[in-house]
Amino acid sequence: MGLKADTANGLISLGIGVAVTWLTASDGDHSTADLLVAVAISSFLSGFFTSYFAK
Repeated sequence: MGLKADTANGLISLGIGVAVTWLTASDGDHSTADLLVAVAISSFLSGFFTSYFAK
């Protein structure tokens, strides 16, 4: 697996994380847009580095 597969895994994690967060987020004390950005960054990095270091 190369960098291309690692990036694909990061994007898949990003899509799942953002979709689940968007569906379950309620209006509270936080901005939904800020929450989605934070989840997008963390889920992409999680998926990417999990794939990268699992070799």
